[in-house]
Amino acid sequence: MKRRSAAAAWGMAGGAVALTVMSTTVAHAEGRGDLRVTKTVVNGGKNVGLGTSKAITYPIAVTIRDNSGVKGLTDISVFNSDNGLGLSDWVSTRCEKKSSTTSVCTAMMTLNPAWLPDYLPDPNVVAGNWQVDATVEAKDGDYWISDRIAKFKMKRASKLTTDASPEPVAKGHKLTVTGSLTRANWKDLKYHGFSGQAVQLQFKKSGASQFSTVKTVKTSSTGKLSTTVTANAAGTWRWYFPGTTTTAQVASGGDAVKLK
Repeated sequence: MKRRSAAAAWGMAGGAVALTVMSTTVAHAEGRGDLRVTKTVVNGGKNVGLGTSKAITYPIAVTIRDNSGVKGLTDISVFNSDNGLGLSDWVSTRCEKKSSTTSVCTAMMTLNPAWLPDYLPDPNVVAGNWQVDATVEAKDGDYWISDRIAKFKMKRASKLTTDASPEPVAKGHKLTVTGSLTRANWKDLKYHGFSGQAVQLQFKKSGASQFSTVKTVKTSSTGKLSTTVTANAAGTWRWYFPGTTTTAQVASGGDAVKLK
């Protein structure tokens, strides 16, 4: 599919998309009155992962308190805390009144991977530690401008495969388990092998409820995995990658192996 131009991406989002370049100074806040942000939760407390083709939408829930009551969230932005870069679209906000003084305003943010190559020479540098800045307003005119009211991680999505052979295998014989670890490259919007990463080989015996780690193997220069184990029981094998600061964790689908 042909990638849309920067102008097209901007227009589709109604002009709300913004390439954010922010100062990465120490967090601070300023304003007037007793209005305060008391809590902020991004994406339900989970990391945000972005692939190569689908836009993502995630919530930022901001708890706001003022003695006169809360008017709302008037501005919000997200960006990488280390380099000040970010590309985001604030699409909507819904405020829920919790008491006469407190409301939770949830902003919905969206990010389309197709936007990234149009604005940044190397879009992958925006992965990592991100922060939230916001401005809030009270019914009596108080306002509060806050930097870094929350921190979260924006990660490159990853994929992992597993294949065990031979199937079935004789008890006590060797089983070869292979796989491939790839991650999203936001520059060309494709997945590429992720080299030199420690990936856990896990096994769940038939009838068991949980996987256990058998060994750890590093990926090759092309992201490939291969190891041999002794098959002592029937069950399911899979690879598990715990992730990095910039790349999402992932578990492959399991490959069930029977004994003969």
